[in-house]
Amino acid sequence: MSHPDEADLVYDWNGSRQVDPRERKIELDDETLRDGLQSPSVRTPEVEKKLEILHLMAEIGVDGADIGLPAANRQTFDDVLRLTREIVDQKLPIVPNAAARTVISDCEPIVEISQRAGIALEVAAFIGSSPIRQYAEAWDIDRLVQLTDEAVSFCTANGLPVMYVTEDTTRAKPDDLKRLYLTAVEAGARRVCVADTVGHATPQGAASVIRFVRALVDSTGEDVLVDWHGHRDRGLAIANALTAVIAGADRLHGTALGVGERVGNTQMDLLLVNLQLLGWIDRDLTKLSEYCRVVADATGVPFPDNYPVFGSDAFRTGTGVHAAAIIKAHEKGDDWLADRVYSSVPAALVGCRQRIDVGPMSGISNVVHWLKANGYTPDPELVQTVFERAKRSASVLSEEELHEICQGAISAA
Repeated sequence: MSHPDEADLVYDWNGSRQVDPRERKIELDDETLRDGLQSPSVRTPEVEKKLEILHLMAEIGVDGADIGLPAANRQTFDDVLRLTREIVDQKLPIVPNAAARTVISDCEPIVEISQRAGIALEVAAFIGSSPIRQYAEAWDIDRLVQLTDEAVSFCTANGLPVMYVTEDTTRAKPDDLKRLYLTAVEAGARRVCVADTVGHATPQGAASVIRFVRALVDSTGEDVLVDWHGHRDRGLAIANALTAVIAGADRLHGTALGVGERVGNTQMDLLLVNLQLLGWIDRDLTKLSEYCRVVADATGVPFPDNYPVFGSDAFRTGTGVHAAAIIKAHEKGDDWLADRVYSSVPAALVGCRQRIDVGPMSGISNVVHWLKANGYTPDPELVQTVFERAKRSASVLSEEELHEICQGAISAA
């Protein structure tokens, strides 16, 4: 079925493409198996389940993954080693990294894992940077600079790449950030990470700090990449991540379903969908639904029905006006149109489909569509019986209820 060009059917107030993927590659780093497991409500998955999640990360097209903080305890060390070996043995297209406080004792286990697995495991060395954190911890900026130099130098001397992470960057003073980042780059870090650790930033703030850090590391003359790590305490994580890209960030961090400390991190699944719809990346996202379901099951995280794109209600409608438009598109024989006329996210993009339900807000067209889809002849009497029952219901009728109504009406005829 042919239809007009998409630009003629959807006027896009979101504006022109601001990031050209032909000129800049946007990378993604999945923090589900490290930062995501810091949530006080999640359970830590067994290593076999972590391996399943790691493979799904590869299938949805993330570039890197933080697979744990091996200095935390022996179990985490063993899991990080197992995950690293899986990446090597299965040749997974994922660059692994492991977290460490910016102290040599935290970096040493990562060196050991790298040597045993036969791969240079990137060290995500983090250190507090904001004045409020320094005041609470009784830290001195000179000491933080010294720790930075010692830890980064140790890692690079052992042949490991370093991503230097300043915690709470979005509340830190420019002069402190300048000292810390320049010390890290001089010691050999070739990636730095701006962390919105408590979800403080607005999109304007995210842009400002990324531009500042981008200019700072570029001034060194070294080839240094800039990451953005966001949290969603103010509900701005996706907006901040997209703004960070426009401002010059090379890689974005996120977790499945946004799991993480307090209310969580940037949602990797929604980030991928938005980047794809903006035309900034080109990935096969049909495994995203499975990725979300597996992580929800493995961690015990509730999966709300109204979660965007991946919740059970995302592509369902029981409203007559909405359903009528979708049904008319189907009647035109145009699945492309049916997937977009009442949805900004095409269901097929993530391996799902549109669904028409029957409930108190439904019209006759909902009933006729459901009957046809389920093998019933939509004669007027049956349609009216189902329609009247739906109008008396307090909620959408289940599949079982609809079949029961139809069977009862047929038996009584």
